[in-house]
Amino acid sequence: MSLTSVRRIYALALTFSILALLQGCAGVTVSNQEPREYLAQRRADVLTHGQLSAATRESLRIIGSDAKPCLVDAPACRAQLASGSGLGDERRLSALAELWTFEALQQDKLRRSGSDKAYAANAAWMEAARYAWAYLFLTGKEPGKRAFEDRQTQVRDYYNFAVQQAITGLFEAQSQFSDGLPGSLAHVNGDQLRWRDWTFAVDASDIHQPTQRQLPRELIAASSLSFSGLRNTYRRDGFGAELVAVFAQPDPSSEAVYEEARFPAITTVLAFEGDTLDAVLRSQHATVRLYDPYRRSEISLARNTVPLAGNFTSGYGLWLARSEFSTQALRTLLGRERGITRPRIHLMQPYDPNRRVIVMLHGLASSPEAWINVANEVLGEEALRRNYQIWQVYYPTNAPIPLNNRNIRKALEETLQHFDPAGTATASKRITLVGHSMGGVLARLMVTDTKGHLVDSMAAQLKLSASTREQVQGELNELLEFSAVPQVSNAVFIAAPHRGTDFANHRIARWASNLITLPFSMVESFAKAATHIERTQPQEGRASLHIPNSIDNLSDRDPFVRATAQLSIAPGVRFHTIIGNNTPDKPLLLSSDGIVPYSSAHWDGAESELVIASGHSVQETPPAIIELRRILRGQLAKDSTFRRADGGSGIEE
Repeated sequence: MSLTSVRRIYALALTFSILALLQGCAGVTVSNQEPREYLAQRRADVLTHGQLSAATRESLRIIGSDAKPCLVDAPACRAQLASGSGLGDERRLSALAELWTFEALQQDKLRRSGSDKAYAANAAWMEAARYAWAYLFLTGKEPGKRAFEDRQTQVRDYYNFAVQQAITGLFEAQSQFSDGLPGSLAHVNGDQLRWRDWTFAVDASDIHQPTQRQLPRELIAASSLSFSGLRNTYRRDGFGAELVAVFAQPDPSSEAVYEEARFPAITTVLAFEGDTLDAVLRSQHATVRLYDPYRRSEISLARNTVPLAGNFTSGYGLWLARSEFSTQALRTLLGRERGITRPRIHLMQPYDPNRRVIVMLHGLASSPEAWINVANEVLGEEALRRNYQIWQVYYPTNAPIPLNNRNIRKALEETLQHFDPAGTATASKRITLVGHSMGGVLARLMVTDTKGHLVDSMAAQLKLSASTREQVQGELNELLEFSAVPQVSNAVFIAAPHRGTDFANHRIARWASNLITLPFSMVESFAKAATHIERTQPQEGRASLHIPNSIDNLSDRDPFVRATAQLSIAPGVRFHTIIGNNTPDKPLLLSSDGIVPYSSAHWDGAESELVIASGHSVQETPPAIIELRRILRGQLAKDSTFRRADGGSGIEE
């Protein structure tokens, strides 16, 4: 190769090297971005992905730092960020809120690994909440003007999560330490509390205070709970930490026939003292505000109105999970120990005088677990949740229907009297009964006037002489003479055997009936009348005496069932029926849900009747729940006004 050729090759290589060098120094390359990368870049942060958000990394670069060195020496990084130039308040405060959140998460990991870092974690959560509060309420923009900004959503989440962790952490510390020890909450005076350098005021004015109830035994973050068996978890986005307060079980010896919500939903807000940014960042005082998310959907904070977060499923799910209803219901049916002997009314949320009441009655061998998804789905709808509260009746299903009818009426009356002695609250008017199976029969009896017909019918079937009837008239009247509950205006009967069922006569059902033992407290209700009849009625003229249990009362041959089937529902009561049908090959009039025939569940005069392809547990099917919600909305519309989901009143379109 000639010298000239070598020089040409050398010159060409040098040219390409210079071009490559120039391209690397001054050029910008472009690449396509996948949708998931687009979302991650804008929304990934320390809570969702365990890494600092793009917004915080950008703020660090502006002050000459970066994520890795910042996290190596977090205190120095936060100090540099707090004093660095070139950042506006929004960038600075939001980045500090995220860095304190990262610090708190790291301290929590150390605590879970065995290191005693509870104090450090709680302190970091307080700082995360403080800086998030400052960003949200004390920068140039009001929260409403940042409504569509991803960054505000992130910082709101830092605040909510920090408050959740701080409050539950302090509550846990208080349960482990006594006043005066490091890390414990100490009472200063009244509602004032002290923790390290912080002082707290407590404002629980929005929370209904249960009767004679102490502090909760536990305070659980709703976000930490997940449930199997519930189709949906209903919650509302907004401001504040979503918690569940867990109260102790009532004293078993208590004579109360009601139980207030043991697992109420609470939304907690930490409001930091100070009207200016400097004041908030220097203050060591905050107010713990407790809100009932059922009663309030928005709150006023720092001269702003903000939506209040709420979780409406977690408390309900936790109540069901811890109540062990299924095993207790079986013990009750068989008359075993640790069953129940009288009805009890369970409030699903703290009593609200301004909400109408739905009373749910389960069926045979069942419990409030019969309504697992029904109650959750009903109160999952905002318009219904704002207008209704649910009371579940838990009653002994081994008891005869007449006895349960009497005792449930008394329990409902006592509960209403306790909460509303004057009977003027919305909760004491236009009550809706919803009953499944035997609970549907009880619901119908509660809206029925006997007017002496039932006593006459039963006396005739027992072949009582005039003198014997006169002696037991009082006992007969107590169980067989009743009027429609005046506070009830609506009822929904679901798979209810109003005329009994032949299933109760089958061999297996009779075998199960023979296993049922009635406690003495139930038997004695019938004993006096039975003794009179035994003594005064000639054996040959007397029908065989037998104290029926619940299965007996569900037979289509049972005298009580046959007699009550002739009674009419009280005028003015609107009612609906929902019926299951798992015999699609049969005509409707001959169909059945496998337990209750259509001919027994149907009741003339219903405003609506829906037959659903289902077995006997039709109440839990989606079509039945949809129908129940439709009925409840219709009741509100017919009653002219109700509280709309937006907080107003009127008929919803």
